[in-house]
Amino acid sequence: MKHLSAAQVARLVDVDPGARPYYRALADGVRALIMDGRLPVRVRMPAERHLAESLNVSRTTVTAAYDLLRERGYLESRRGSGSWTALPDPAMTHDNPWLTTDGDGLVQLHCAAPPAPTALRQAMLEAVEDLPRYGMGNGYDPMGLPVLRERIAARYTARGLATRPEQIVVTTGSQHAIQLVLGLLVAVGDPVLVESPTYPHAIDMARQRSARIVPVGISHEGWQTDLVIGAMRQSGVRLAYLMPDFQNPTGALMDDATRAAVVGAARRSDTLVLVDETWLELALDEVPPTSPMAAFDTDSRVISIGSASKLWWGGLRIGWIRTTAALARRLARHRSVVDIASPVMEQLVVARLFDRLEETRAERRRALRASRDALVSGLREHLPEWTFTVPRGGGTLWVRLNGDAATPLAEAAAGHGVRLAPGPWFGLEGTLEGCLRLPYTLPPQVLTEAVTRLRTARDKGPVGPPRPADSLIAMV
Repeated sequence: MKHLSAAQVARLVDVDPGARPYYRALADGVRALIMDGRLPVRVRMPAERHLAESLNVSRTTVTAAYDLLRERGYLESRRGSGSWTALPDPAMTHDNPWLTTDGDGLVQLHCAAPPAPTALRQAMLEAVEDLPRYGMGNGYDPMGLPVLRERIAARYTARGLATRPEQIVVTTGSQHAIQLVLGLLVAVGDPVLVESPTYPHAIDMARQRSARIVPVGISHEGWQTDLVIGAMRQSGVRLAYLMPDFQNPTGALMDDATRAAVVGAARRSDTLVLVDETWLELALDEVPPTSPMAAFDTDSRVISIGSASKLWWGGLRIGWIRTTAALARRLARHRSVVDIASPVMEQLVVARLFDRLEETRAERRRALRASRDALVSGLREHLPEWTFTVPRGGGTLWVRLNGDAATPLAEAAAGHGVRLAPGPWFGLEGTLEGCLRLPYTLPPQVLTEAVTRLRTARDKGPVGPPRPADSLIAMV
């Protein structure tokens, strides 16, 4: 197909006649068709005047929609020759706010995941060069490729925790790592301690094991050591899941004294400690030096997990577990009930990215600082009633709504183009309704726009038919 008539485009684009502003809804509709493949790239679009007639709108409206499509890279035009569908230059994607939305056009503030760093492309090219020699094998290594396990072990050693490659199991993301550990070590009815709030999928996986969940409240200020220790002792906790490094969602950082005290209490109560270090590498400001929690472990009860998703890119789906060599082998055997091994290509890419770790950390700091500052400024200007502590690292703000309820707000915000993660997602049933997690992993201009939409949603409520904030959507 070389060109589309105005009638064809009008039939394909599903735009609510009451949408406001209509030109943006029209542009979003065309963009969705291009991304879905229903409008091929390099197809000539109808003239603005003809499309306006078919849609029964003003030509100015269609002109504004075409201008927005051109601005975002989905339309190319040449004077006197017309306009063609296109895809944005990949170099534009970091600053392209449309690529932060999914198929329903909502800004994805429920997901704390940054875009790929600039180092990814070169790492992928190098991994392709590495791949042929691995192709001579069967591609299945339940422990993970030795080259990647060596890089991960070396990083732990550099942090002051001597580690051998045989202590590492490569997983298909940190969520997979949590699933493997709980699946092997937690039985039905076992008490599992979690922070409140915490990573929602950790709660989901504890429930999947039919564990008895023991919540311990934390805040921006961090952990109350006596509460954590008391819960371990009184509940006979089998395993404690903790995020001491820029905790998701509060951003809190656990100091060494608390780390040592918690590990000591775990030893006395015979509790395993599963430490999630997913956000570890993303300190944005100067912070006091801390040791890995496993550095305080004297009897091999601390199991550490990490991930490539925050420092590098979630699309790589690579994580890891650090534990004893014996438990690593047991975990590798146990994973056969979930999968066989992690993808070879992605492992090779992450191995190459470890060679660019400091470069990527610097890039992430620059981008996340700018986004954090934009989000903080926007909230203080437009929603000053809401309160929060600015974290010194990680990727999220944990906001207290001071009278507003998070779930109705999330439903209203969806009607204004923003998908939110309300507080109850991060706790047990019925709790945390007065809180909201807002990530700053999107570009500053997207966050600035999102905050103005949030204020409108808070002040005016939902518009049009309700669009529920779907808690089944993957959220990190």
